[in-house]
Amino acid sequence: MDFALRSCSWHGHETYAPDEPELRDRLHVETAVGQAWRCLRCGNFVPGAPRASGPADAAPEVPRGRLLRDRLIMRLLATERMFRALGLVLLAIGVLKLRSSKGRVEDAFENELPLIRPLARQLGWNIDDSKLVHHIEQAFSLSATTLTWIAVGLLVYAGLQVIEAVGLWMVKRWGEYFAVVATSLFLPLEIYELTEKITWLRAGLLLVNVAAVVWLIWSKRLFGVRGGGAAYHAEHSEESLLTVERAAVKQAS
Repeated sequence: MDFALRSCSWHGHETYAPDEPELRDRLHVETAVGQAWRCLRCGNFVPGAPRASGPADAAPEVPRGRLLRDRLIMRLLATERMFRALGLVLLAIGVLKLRSSKGRVEDAFENELPLIRPLARQLGWNIDDSKLVHHIEQAFSLSATTLTWIAVGLLVYAGLQVIEAVGLWMVKRWGEYFAVVATSLFLPLEIYELTEKITWLRAGLLLVNVAAVVWLIWSKRLFGVRGGGAAYHAEHSEESLLTVERAAVKQAS
């Protein structure tokens, strides 16, 4: 897949007319239908006036090549974090509803459980040994204050997920650091949950989080890895089409 062309098809071409004459000539051609300017993202010449103009140093930073693929991965991670935040908010709402009507919910649970047992037995599910049922029964024994604090904790965790998602979606440096730190803090808890019981969901979430932390640290050169921030910004600059054309102008002169 050509990520540059796909991005241009979604957002339009990023054409720019630099003030520097030699650089301007390398990004501009005259065609039978008029002027055409080279897109800073996909590198193709696009008929029509440039989207913007000015000094080359003021040109927008347009990701290309691997940087575009990295941006797609970061936005997929951001989407996963938003879905996780939504699930946590829904769970917090459920806890608050349980707090406000615990007696009625407990009575309904106790009345429905005997009706579910025959069906569960046919499916090979022993309800009496089910951890899910035991957790629900334990929740009924919690005080209103404890349930409130659980809901608050879930909402705080959801808020962290939203901040992480926003930083990743906007491709901000602080978002990358925040994602690594916030995700790493909860890895011990996820590993502990696997020691109690291994499920596909738990293992999958742990794998996604570990992969995200490793990928962010390595590819974004966080915490001084592979040259740190200086090397990261240099890599962005080297990928820029204007940087490539500037080097060509210097060689030609």
